[in-house]
Amino acid sequence: MIDLDRFQEVGQTMRRNALRTALTAVGVFWGVLLLIVMVGFGNGLEAGARKSMGRMATNSLYIWGQRTSVPYRGQSPGRGIQLTLEDALALAEVEGVGLVAPRASLGGRRGSQVVTRGTKGEAFTVMGDVPRYLEVEPMAVRGRFVNALDMAQKRKVAVIGTRVQELLFNAGEEPIGQTIRIQGVEFMVVGVFKTEQSGERGTQHASTIYTPLTTFQKALSNSREISYIAVLSAEGVRASAVEDTLVDRLRQRHRVAPDDKQAIGSFNADAEFQKVVNLFKGINALIALVAAATLMAGLVGVSNIMMVSVRERTREIGIRKAIGATPRTVIAQVVLEAVVLATSAGYVGLVVGVAVLELAGRMMNPDDPSSVMAPPFVSLTTAVVAAVAVAIGGGLSGLFPALHAARIRTVDALRDE
Repeated sequence: MIDLDRFQEVGQTMRRNALRTALTAVGVFWGVLLLIVMVGFGNGLEAGARKSMGRMATNSLYIWGQRTSVPYRGQSPGRGIQLTLEDALALAEVEGVGLVAPRASLGGRRGSQVVTRGTKGEAFTVMGDVPRYLEVEPMAVRGRFVNALDMAQKRKVAVIGTRVQELLFNAGEEPIGQTIRIQGVEFMVVGVFKTEQSGERGTQHASTIYTPLTTFQKALSNSREISYIAVLSAEGVRASAVEDTLVDRLRQRHRVAPDDKQAIGSFNADAEFQKVVNLFKGINALIALVAAATLMAGLVGVSNIMMVSVRERTREIGIRKAIGATPRTVIAQVVLEAVVLATSAGYVGLVVGVAVLELAGRMMNPDDPSSVMAPPFVSLTTAVVAAVAVAIGGGLSGLFPALHAARIRTVDALRDE
């Protein structure tokens, strides 16, 4: 049963020393506020980093040709390695590989091409892809993506990003069913995709145009060469487990020295994803340490001020004991004062922290692909843990002063002036 008289007494004590109470509460308030804000912005950065990779499969690999760095079998260093469809077919036979998606782009792996519509023209990334590339990098497509029939019939169709739509079409104009020109060749737009990536990667992705690989090779590049190969490892197999085997297979096919680390380039999404995870584990640990130290300083302040309060109320405590108060009652009263002081300040800090995060989130545009940070947030679990930690910390900070008060001898207390 809740003893309201005790809480009223706590309130009276705090009001008698309002300035001291407020100054002590500020330490706990700032500790909780910093904890919530730092964790919230840490979560926003982590979510932004994850979003920058979009929904890219974490068991994916991207492999491309570069230049040899050492001589091998009569071949001089500096020789360019150009991958072909046959290379993709060879990689598909490697054990542990679930999917191979050859990709081609105009101007090379990072190149761009001027695409026009009427009097408008801009440089975009133009890709030749297979339908299953969506399994490597899922994306929300309005309309449709390239399909098997497009590949078989070498249809001149295209799927464009939202940035392409903004620059080549008027506001409110429906691009699906309209045509664009790539190297003078007309392509009909059959879909518009919205990137799920952010930052520079998101901006580049939103400026991409996808065409069927077969059409691309016939109408645009007139070559079986490809820019790179996207690979998904089989279910239950880590991408890193097959990466070296795939690179070695390509070295053999292109007569590259086994120890040449430059000739074949690769990007392991799994490894990069783990780097991001480990990075933010470290950041979150640092945030927790700094916030905990700040909160601890605030709770030490509560303990000190409670000790001062006990010394000032020595005579009052003696009178309480003289009329029948037990040591347990004295301890409970002092601890309650510490808990109320800490939790009141902590909960205000919690509310203000959440409000700061909400305000910051509203000032951001979550749909902006150039943004490297998602709106900051804290989970309900974090808020509850913070609230409980403050309550427990408040109790512990008041325990030592409470024990000191309980040990005060009644006779000595009554003599105190």
